[in-house]
Amino acid sequence: MHATSEATHISPAVSAIPARPQVAVLVPCYNEEASIAKVVRDFLAVLPDASVYVYDNNSTDRTMEMAAAAGAIVRRERLQGKGNVVRRMFADVEADVYVLVDGDDTYDAPSAPEMIRELLEGPLDMVNGARITEIEAAYRPGHRFGNRLLSGIVARIFGDRFSDMLSGYRVMSRRFVKSFPALASGFEIETELTVHALELRMPTAEVATPYKDRPAGSVSKLRTVQDGLRISWLILVLAKEERPLPFFSAIAGLLTAVAVVLAIPLFTTYFATGEVPRFPTAVLVTGIMVISALSLTCGMILDTVTRGRREMKRMRYIGVAAPGATSRPDVGRPG
Repeated sequence: MHATSEATHISPAVSAIPARPQVAVLVPCYNEEASIAKVVRDFLAVLPDASVYVYDNNSTDRTMEMAAAAGAIVRRERLQGKGNVVRRMFADVEADVYVLVDGDDTYDAPSAPEMIRELLEGPLDMVNGARITEIEAAYRPGHRFGNRLLSGIVARIFGDRFSDMLSGYRVMSRRFVKSFPALASGFEIETELTVHALELRMPTAEVATPYKDRPAGSVSKLRTVQDGLRISWLILVLAKEERPLPFFSAIAGLLTAVAVVLAIPLFTTYFATGEVPRFPTAVLVTGIMVISALSLTCGMILDTVTRGRREMKRMRYIGVAAPGATSRPDVGRPG
């Protein structure tokens, strides 16, 4: 008789999360001299084993010097826009758990350990920090209303799992970060992060976190109207790209309705007189119906393409171990 032993094989495409995960705090910054040092110190105090990365986005003040003096690893991204900075951070920084937070000292650093614990115990891929505040200056009514409106639109299209879609405070797993395409260039990056989690049906949670006003000397970079329009446009683009069949079907339905309204008088006149006196209208109706059919056809074709893209993103996502996992054996074993 011969004794046989079976070895456990680990797929080289799957990265393992160590028992004590490496945490990276990512802070995109632009002209935050008044607040960045406190943000760095606060997060190092509650996460002493973490590395704090501050990515400066062409600041004209002493943001970089203040961040470095407080103990952060400071780098620079020259392409202007928060989305560009986040894309660079996600590409450069290697960690097991990522904490994304703004550098304006409005988010609560002591909430980070709880959010990380929630992520690891889940295990989850993203924990969103939902802002809670009674300070009107910190969370102006216009911003609050816009957030609720845009969050509601995303909830109707992609799923209702977040109450504060535009929060800049999130804890994410490595597999979330390394599967995120990061196409947005500005403040619409938060919307893209949310839709990425919803589209791949990732396990997520939301934790209420205190939110406070900016310190003296710190000025908001958010432009309410312009950035609101950019976020709305991104939602429309994402709906077209991620939900093409409903999107183009809605256009087809609208065009069909217009064609029917225009055609009713034509048919009424035809049945009464046997003639079609408004021939240009008849041609217009025919053209609209052709476009409607093409729109529906485009939706059906693009829906197939989108499904293939989603499968590829899903495979990239599951190629990284879940938070807290130590290994993931291959399904097959040698016989």
